[in-house]
Amino acid sequence: MAEVKVLGSWGSPFSRRVEMALRLKGVEYELIEEDLSNKSPLLLQYNPIHKKIPVLLHNGKPLAESLVIVEYIDDTFPGTPILPQDPYHRALARFWAKFIDEKCMPALTKALFAKGEEQEKGKEEACELLKILDKELETKKFLGGETIGFADIAGNFVAFWVGVLEEAVGVEIVTKEKFPNLCRWKEDFINCDEIKETLPARDKLLHVFKGGFIPATARASMQ
Repeated sequence: MAEVKVLGSWGSPFSRRVEMALRLKGVEYELIEEDLSNKSPLLLQYNPIHKKIPVLLHNGKPLAESLVIVEYIDDTFPGTPILPQDPYHRALARFWAKFIDEKCMPALTKALFAKGEEQEKGKEEACELLKILDKELETKKFLGGETIGFADIAGNFVAFWVGVLEEAVGVEIVTKEKFPNLCRWKEDFINCDEIKETLPARDKLLHVFKGGFIPATARASMQ
């Protein structure tokens, strides 16, 4: 059996993306927990360029960057495809993943952690972007269609982490009234057995966030 290890962190949505892909494919793996404030020699050895988590080790060969790793897992291991086979729909999946990473996540972070006028601008920007996702989900169970796919895995931060952060900082952004399709998608996604198995304990994550941990800062150690 191929040896698969993940250098990651229990509270990182980027690290959990890799675990989600492995679970969906039914691949056994070992999680090596990294201390992001004191990076291990192993992490620095296997990701010397970015020095970030996650890193996948497959038979001793390292690969970095969460969505790159998810594609590699999909290409390498048998089972239900994570990316569509059709080139057009594969491109769309990558588009939505990029939209989430480069547009939604920064806006949501600003909406949650900025102060005053900057936070209000962040909320407005985040809501406009989330409306786009909500509309995309009008006729789909998941962003990937009827089954969880690449864009859904990319959206794990929106599906799970945002709700915990909202509670921690006392800000409400994603509501059923504003985003009914997105909220339905969130529930379907996090209640999928393979996904649920990879999620961090909510109470523990909430405690960490209430203690002053700011994901925008920590993201410098994640990819």
